[in-house]
Amino acid sequence: MSPFGRPGQPLGKAHPFVFGFIGALGVFTAWMLIQAITSARQVIVLIVVAMFLAIGLNPAVEALQRTRLSRRASVGVVFVGVILVFVGFGSAIVPPLTHQITEFIDEVPTYIAQLQRNESIREFDQRYEVLKKAQEAVASPDFGQTALDGIVGVGRRVVSGLFSVFTVLILTLYFLASLPTIKTFFYRLAPRSRRARVALLGDEVLLRIGGYVAGTITVATIAGTVAYVFMLIMDIPFALPLALFVGLTALIPLVGATIGAILVCTVAFFQGPAVGIICVIFFLLYQQVENYFIHPRVMKRAVDVQPAVTIIAALLGGALLGIVGALLAIPTAAAIALIVREVVVPRQETL
Repeated sequence: MSPFGRPGQPLGKAHPFVFGFIGALGVFTAWMLIQAITSARQVIVLIVVAMFLAIGLNPAVEALQRTRLSRRASVGVVFVGVILVFVGFGSAIVPPLTHQITEFIDEVPTYIAQLQRNESIREFDQRYEVLKKAQEAVASPDFGQTALDGIVGVGRRVVSGLFSVFTVLILTLYFLASLPTIKTFFYRLAPRSRRARVALLGDEVLLRIGGYVAGTITVATIAGTVAYVFMLIMDIPFALPLALFVGLTALIPLVGATIGAILVCTVAFFQGPAVGIICVIFFLLYQQVENYFIHPRVMKRAVDVQPAVTIIAALLGGALLGIVGALLAIPTAAAIALIVREVVVPRQETL
């Protein structure tokens, strides 16, 4: 017999102390996991974007493979094509943009003089002394340091942006090269009895994402080309950079076309009220044509998602992850809709 008395019963899983300790440990683990995801949010976004681009480029790789090229050679051709697009884009925009920005800076005094001749703007300046405050800010002894800090901040953002683009390109290359292996790995996580159906659904999801990427690029290319031709006809300055900007913003769902149109119309109004009004009318008409004819025809075969679902998905994605979220939301909604239609609905019909 123990000199200290009979030992008590061991603590069971239902004991309040054990239950509370395990619960607290679970909450702490979940909190640490959330903190880790929040800290690595930027890296996770880059990985998701790279995977999205790899899936979007995969149809082109498979098309080259059907011409009896190896997977490695096909990936190399597609990736070199992507690099050439970036180089061509930079070569097309940087020299004329630098020249035209210099011309724009030279014309700024003329634009300001035109604004000052406007009676409404002149009354606004007299009431709020905007020019006087601007002159005082420029004459301030802290203006130079403030401007330098701003330039340094912009430089840091540019370097960070270039590093992010380089990282995404490298990750896209790796994901594109190993996409079949990645697919096989995730398909093997499904039970053997359902693996074939999971593979078919997964391939269809990837096909729709690739179609969405191709469709978005097509719509953006049409928007930029039409805007460039219009600006050449109307003799609007900075036509090439503005057209490229319109094409880039057209990649953004819902608001992208409006952002590009606002910038072009702003520049057009400096050429005269008539040119500005014609520009506004043109973009209003083109956006109607794009919304009701071009975009539905291009995207119908790619994602097959109802317009209301597209709008809601883009709004939610934009609220969660900004522009990246808005871009990824529509193919994600298409994948969810496919799974609901092919898995959830048939299962409900059998109950």
